[in-house]
Amino acid sequence: MLRIFSISLLLLFVADLYSQNDDTMNPKYTNALINETSPYLLQHAHNPVNWEAWNPETLKKAKEKNTLLLISIGYAACHWCHVMEHECFEDPEVAETMNANFVNIKIDREERPDIDHIYMDALQMMTGSGGWPLNIVALPDGRPFWGATYVKKEDWIKVLGQLSNLYKEDPAKIEAYAKDMAQGIKAMNLVEPNTGSKIIEIAALNDAVKNWSRYFDTYLGGYKRAPKFMMPTNLNFLLHYGTAQKDKEVLEYVHTTLTKMAWGGIFDHLGGGFSRYSVDTKWHIPHFEKMLYDNGQLVSLYAQAYAATKNDLYKHVVDETIRFVKEELTDESHGFYSSLDADSIDDKGALEEGAYYVWKKEVLESVLGVHWPIFKDFFNINRYGHWEHGNYVLIRDASKEEIAKKHSVTIQELDSTISQSVIILTEERNKRNAPRLDDKILTSWNGLMLKGLVDAYRYLGNETYLDLALKNAAFIEENMVRPDGGLFHNHKKGKSTLNGYLEDYATVIEAYIGLFELSFDEAWLFRAKALTNYCITHFSDPTSGLFYFTNTQDDYVIRRTLEVSDNVVPASNSIMAKNLYRLSRLFPREKYGQLAEQMLRNVQGNFSEQAQNHANWMQLALYMNQPFYEIGVVGSTYRDTSLKIGAAYLPNVLIAGTEKEGTLGMLKNRFQEEETLIYVCMEGVCKLPLHKPVEALEHVQF
Repeated sequence: MLRIFSISLLLLFVADLYSQNDDTMNPKYTNALINETSPYLLQHAHNPVNWEAWNPETLKKAKEKNTLLLISIGYAACHWCHVMEHECFEDPEVAETMNANFVNIKIDREERPDIDHIYMDALQMMTGSGGWPLNIVALPDGRPFWGATYVKKEDWIKVLGQLSNLYKEDPAKIEAYAKDMAQGIKAMNLVEPNTGSKIIEIAALNDAVKNWSRYFDTYLGGYKRAPKFMMPTNLNFLLHYGTAQKDKEVLEYVHTTLTKMAWGGIFDHLGGGFSRYSVDTKWHIPHFEKMLYDNGQLVSLYAQAYAATKNDLYKHVVDETIRFVKEELTDESHGFYSSLDADSIDDKGALEEGAYYVWKKEVLESVLGVHWPIFKDFFNINRYGHWEHGNYVLIRDASKEEIAKKHSVTIQELDSTISQSVIILTEERNKRNAPRLDDKILTSWNGLMLKGLVDAYRYLGNETYLDLALKNAAFIEENMVRPDGGLFHNHKKGKSTLNGYLEDYATVIEAYIGLFELSFDEAWLFRAKALTNYCITHFSDPTSGLFYFTNTQDDYVIRRTLEVSDNVVPASNSIMAKNLYRLSRLFPREKYGQLAEQMLRNVQGNFSEQAQNHANWMQLALYMNQPFYEIGVVGSTYRDTSLKIGAAYLPNVLIAGTEKEGTLGMLKNRFQEEETLIYVCMEGVCKLPLHKPVEALEHVQF
């Protein structure tokens, strides 16, 4: 028994590059995934494996036949998912083993994060780590008992045979193990209500940040390890915390990280946008997939950092990242697609990670001509910028001033040289095979990108960003809204099929509140309020005081997840708690503030030792520990006045404006002819009206 389960330990192997099998014109095999819309599932529709989608009918069939489930979870931009597909799932010998002994289910983790949560927790319980592809073997009712990520063909066939035989010969052992696993999966997600304690105070937050800072890489940014993920949620909190607490060391760390990421190979210096993470400590070699959720959050983060510093590098990152999203990830109806693949076809016809992005030195020198001497120093076409096999990934490690001085040119001349070089190389790169596109549209990720556009307009003032934000919000309302007023999760080619998860509501509500602050259209605020009330009705867990990840009307396996840990994307509960707090300042008669406080109390005990996994919660704690202002602007110039105030870095401020009188309490009975008045308020109590934005800013600065 122990020998068999030891094979379930997570194995990562180095795989040779492989050729793409794209015989779609006359496929030899076709399975049930051909009826799906997910690009990831469709990639597997012509495997010899008899794949099924996750649905009630498939699960019912497994129970009726008493057949084990083999559940394989991945996503379209996942490199190792492609490797395992090529080595295992495209192989008839492997398919024969899988088809004979299992009901085989393929899941797109981005479409079904609810299922992914469960089985990722199971894998981490079994192996101590996780990743994708996520492969699980479970009883017919979905309870798991074995898991692994990437597995080589020989080991895959061997372990599947052993598991199948064990289930036939001694099902009681499998049942006992699966029962224990299910209990563990439930237990690790329990959140006890905390009704007795006060809201965490600033001194405890200071201690939490101090403990957390031991892991900061103050030279290269990020954490003292590789791979390095960008973690915009953490940097967003630390920017707020460092500014509010006047902590120079924290702010220096934040800006070091932001600069090194923007200089690194993880940022596409030609096409804009960020890859998902870097495999090294200097942000150089990315895992080349580009995800909408990363780029939406990073637009927001860099826009806020620009507001705080007026650093032109941050503005450049915002502009270029939005340009990437507009050019590469935007549907004609202004929904945003999900991702670009890490892999693309190289010049030898093979599917290779990063092939679209890397450069040979001789190619660069040839096409750049007179620009080459400056370009090679600016982007380190040297040992520092070399990756492998003669390939270079563009990376900066010096300021413009240093490079200009070395080459005896002005900053303007340097900028011109680099700009012309980028144009030349972009034209050259466009001749290559582009990475594959995952063109499904996810509500939650669109919410993150919408919030990024809102912040970009707020802090950079580019009207095209507001225009795109309004078009995307209209897309969400036209395509992602259920008949009962709730949200769908996914959309592709006119179809929205999956009920929304808490993450969909949380991100869209947050974006709509921000959109209201910039457009001054109260319809967005009241839509945010309606979606919040929908969540209270359909997602609330009365025991914990938090929100379930899934609608209480929807089916679930093993448990209804409570998502509370912030990661690369904030936990849906932490976003909701912040939404509730902000809405409570505009709708004080609702119970939103009480709900937010209870949610914070339930998780604040984790801050001391797990600050890095609770950064968004900790920002809510900052709101509650320090002055948080509502600013109302009423009068003929309310729009310009509000935007001038909002352009300052003020994470602790909500802004509402109207020409004469709005429906919000804070805007009623405030209008005076021939004047634009500014009211600075706290919890509905307002100071005497002011006339100039600079006066208001003096009242709300940290």
